Amino acid sequence: MGDNGFALGEHGLIDKRTAYEESIRVPLLARCPELFPGGTKVNQVVANLDIMPTVLEACGVQAPAGLDGRSWLPLVRGERVEWRRELLYEYYWERNFPQTPTLHALRTDRYKFIRCHGLWDIDELYDLQADPLESNNLIFSPEHQKVIAEMRQRLFQVLAATGGTKMPLMPDVGQQFNLRHPGRSRAAEFPPQLMPEPKQ
Repeated sequence: MGDNGFALGEHGLIDKRTAYEESIRVPLLARCPELFPGGTKVNQVVANLDIMPTVLEACGVQAPAGLDGRSWLPLVRGERVEWRRELLYEYYWERNFPQTPTLHALRTDRYKFIRCHGLWDIDELYDLQADPLESNNLIFSPEHQKVIAEMRQRLFQVLAATGGTKMPLMPDVGQQFNLRHPGRSRAAEFPPQLMPEPKQ
């Protein structure tokens, strides 16, 4: 299992502190002929919080009660089991890396809803089946407003249930990467949907 991904120009970004697929996906390879067949690909959303319960089950040890994660061994064995329908992504702003705001995202098999906090920016919705590269933000799409409202509401339900509405305040540590370069590109224009109508 590797570290989380890293954007190398995707979305015009470089780093790993975003909710895009390049950042949140983690490569994971497993081999254990005694427990599951080789060559199996798991398409369900498996999270890092599932690693401990999986390793414990592989070792024949019962996972402690109350864990958020669960073993994915049934998935890799091809068993039909009820699995998570969504995954919460959380990133809290770090003073060392001020270019990325606090981000919360809810990812399902079909959609991803991303919400920035503490920054005047727009939310994002991507149809991961039709747009796996997340290049078409559907947040202003009239036909997706119901999905957006449902995912925004569900995001805050999950945050409330997991203590995510209380943001941590971390002390300053390490080097800061907040210097601007005068020769780089300027900030992007705001989309027209965020601009007020001209007064008559």
